[in-house]
Amino acid sequence: MADAALPLSLQQNPRLERWVKFERGGKVRIYSGKVELGQGIVTAIAQLAAEELGVAPERIAPTVGDTRVSPDEWYTAGSQSMEVGGRAMALACAEVRELFLAAAAAALEVAPSDLRLVDGTFEVPGTDLRTTYWDLAAQVSLARDASGKAALLSTPRSVVGRALPRLDLPAKLSGGAFLHDIELPGMRHARVLRPPRLGAKLLSLDESAIRRAVPGVEIARNGSFVGLACEREEHAVSALEVATKAARWESLPPLPAPQEIPQFLQSLPSTTTLVHKKGTPGAVAKRFEATYSRPYIAHASMGPSCAAAAMQDGKLVVWSHTQGPHMLRGQLAKALRMPERDVEVIHRDGPGCYGHNGADDAALDAALVARAIGKPVLLQWTREQELACAPYGSAMAVKISAGTDAAGKIGEWRHELWSHTHIKRPGRGEGVNLLAAWEMEPAHPVPPPQDMPLPAGGGDRNAVPLYDFPHQEVAYHFIAEMPLRVSALRSLGAYANVFAIESMMDEIARALGADPAEFRLRHLSDPRARAVIEKLRTFFEKPKNESVGRGLGFSRYKNASAYCAVMVEIEVEEKIRLLRAVAAVDAGEAVNPDGLKNQVEGGIVQAASWTLKEAVKWDASGTLARTWEDYPILGFDEIPHVEVILMPSKEKPLGSGECAAGPTAA
Repeated sequence: MADAALPLSLQQNPRLERWVKFERGGKVRIYSGKVELGQGIVTAIAQLAAEELGVAPERIAPTVGDTRVSPDEWYTAGSQSMEVGGRAMALACAEVRELFLAAAAAALEVAPSDLRLVDGTFEVPGTDLRTTYWDLAAQVSLARDASGKAALLSTPRSVVGRALPRLDLPAKLSGGAFLHDIELPGMRHARVLRPPRLGAKLLSLDESAIRRAVPGVEIARNGSFVGLACEREEHAVSALEVATKAARWESLPPLPAPQEIPQFLQSLPSTTTLVHKKGTPGAVAKRFEATYSRPYIAHASMGPSCAAAAMQDGKLVVWSHTQGPHMLRGQLAKALRMPERDVEVIHRDGPGCYGHNGADDAALDAALVARAIGKPVLLQWTREQELACAPYGSAMAVKISAGTDAAGKIGEWRHELWSHTHIKRPGRGEGVNLLAAWEMEPAHPVPPPQDMPLPAGGGDRNAVPLYDFPHQEVAYHFIAEMPLRVSALRSLGAYANVFAIESMMDEIARALGADPAEFRLRHLSDPRARAVIEKLRTFFEKPKNESVGRGLGFSRYKNASAYCAVMVEIEVEEKIRLLRAVAAVDAGEAVNPDGLKNQVEGGIVQAASWTLKEAVKWDASGTLARTWEDYPILGFDEIPHVEVILMPSKEKPLGSGECAAGPTAA
């Protein structure tokens, strides 16, 4: 039985052979359930393995996100890859190292302390006595559970902390890595027909019109689900155009009229929960109140969702850019009413993923078509489907009421938020959270919405302030009714909650005539929180140009992961122009400093785009987002100069992928 002190990934996958294997040619195969989404995680995990095993990084060969061999590590989400997955890999490799060290000592008839480990070779210095992992692999069994007793190597580090080149980039730069470019023997190209508004049933489809227009097209229909497959991709595109005109859908009741987000959300039925309360109210000399909001936000990846599927020896094999291959496997089996052992999911790189996008939906689409026609398929969504059908990040409204005492310190803080769910991922809760599962016959019921509770939180993520306010209350008005499809998007509710908290801190500081950085420090005792803000204080000299301004935002993601302070410099004339962004980040020990900086840089740019550009609009008939003209994002020519300062630390690595979203917005 696995030690409860082990990371969850290692508790649930305790067998060491699930993590490490020594292969011919001096290679070390490592297996991880955490997948590459563009964040460089595979490189960092490989560095941890190389460090703990005492081998050169070049020897490490990662296999990730393959349900046939990889451990089940839930989703690559929540900024937990290094905290949980990375630590699990390091501890597993440390235990493997200790097992082989003992075996080497026995084989060479020396004490373990007499041995030195150099690039996979155990040697006795000053002698010819030596053996290797590969020499001993046949006699050391890894078919055993991790005990958690092996200690991680401490300094000096030889691999961890170096900005090693990303393992995923060569294949991406040559075009061979991406799922959209996969080629399978006898493969057909496929498209899927979706209703003008999600949830509408297909009343009729003139299949003969499609076959006349596109000879050779294969139509996979199952209830209201329609897949179209052709030998050539352009023919599949044409078939979808014809099918769109040949389909008749039921009419749905009109959506609620759009209005300002706070008023709209507050008008919907909600369930209120007091999720946090601390202290009692004190004397208030001055009171402040404001409401902040964010719109519905799309994932808006550069490429649409995609999947490949094939029936092989009676099993369904699916290639997907999902965040959770094992979770998707279970959902596909349930949706298709197949035994889970007959479904395999293999991760392939996609166009970028920031939460629950359309990747999992496309996987079921591809599986339905491949099973129906008996041929491998590569199915891609259109840009219109990507913007209209994939889940959005929930709109939110946040109302903050704060009171300061006679000395200008905040003593009372009340935070109210209105939000839909932020977690309708496939595999969470009951039922099947995949589009086609609700369209096929018989259809699977749509699971009821629920949200993730604190301390991690969903809509209320980061709603509890890190500041030392004596009295705090956080109330969550959870809105189950959803006019648009919503689920997880980078940082969940933290983006809006941190934006609201930090905006209120600025408004109070300005009203009191206080320096914004000093005002925050006045309410912070956490030394690591103070350090990232103090690091940015030197950037707050008054700009010479009156049209240029600087702003500060701070948070600790989930109040448990990376600390991040961001300074943004903007110019306000006819348009708002981003000039510069500087972030100070304490994410503990940086396994790969360049990869960590990449994560924060990307988070800053995306949050800037959300804040200045992005919003999903709708009318009574449905969402209006169909093209980039309908849903503009920050262009390359609008990206500011970004600098990321990593605070030196030997503490354990902390999740950093989502830490910059809220501070950048503020």
